[in-house]
Amino acid sequence: MKIFEPHIHMYSRNTRDYAEMAAAGIRSLIEPGGFWLGYARKHPETCLEYFDHLLNFEHTRAAKAGINYHCTFALNPKEGHTPAIREAVMAALPEYLDHPLCCALGEVGYDEIDEIEEQLVLEQLEMAKQKNLPVLVHTPHVDKLEGTQRLIDNCRDVGIDPDMVEIDHSTEETIKMVVDAGYWAGFTIYPVTKLSPERAVTIFKEFGTERMLVNSSADWGPSDPLSVPKLCVLMQQAGFDEDIVQRLVWDNPVRFFGQGGKLSEKPIFAEAVA
Repeated sequence: MKIFEPHIHMYSRNTRDYAEMAAAGIRSLIEPGGFWLGYARKHPETCLEYFDHLLNFEHTRAAKAGINYHCTFALNPKEGHTPAIREAVMAALPEYLDHPLCCALGEVGYDEIDEIEEQLVLEQLEMAKQKNLPVLVHTPHVDKLEGTQRLIDNCRDVGIDPDMVEIDHSTEETIKMVVDAGYWAGFTIYPVTKLSPERAVTIFKEFGTERMLVNSSADWGPSDPLSVPKLCVLMQQAGFDEDIVQRLVWDNPVRFFGQGGKLSEKPIFAEAVA
């Protein structure tokens, strides 16, 4: 199985993780910028230095393991409430989005779901629209239903093509809303929180796998960078054809993120999935 991991925070992982991911079939990955450190950053320079770390160093760790590396950039909603960070990141963001390794804008979304965050969401969605980049949308951990609906409304207000938007961290609570609105749905597979592999399989049995992506996120909490390969095994054990699983974990992310024109990867299957 050839796997494209579309959302994983390798900044929080060690080099051994890269080797194990490669051995499990992961050939390409996307690391979303705007990653929360686990505590509030105090200075805008630390945000920009983190962005530079992804561009200037993290991709070299991936390359040594034989994994192709891409990243995205956005202002983390948690940090949007700090004026100095908000101003510095929003001013620098267009330049980072133009970098060849940046294949999308993200993660953009909500934490507290307030007016400050909404204005930043709208500004970043407009930025992505102008640059013709796909958008990775972060739905909040609490009040997820409200946050997801508000994000869909934001996308409609900006007039961004639903085919260019992935609504990530989807769950049983939000998936029908996302599907009915015509957006791509992302699922974060965690061993403890977010969405278990078993719950994901149940969702795919009901809604199918077209216009859907799966990722591990693999950040500071109890997470597993091999969540996607393990999901592949579980889906086949549940009766999904290998071709269906392969489309889910390779063709779907390649087709979605490839819309920005910065991926060298190609779909395995010739027919369209959407």
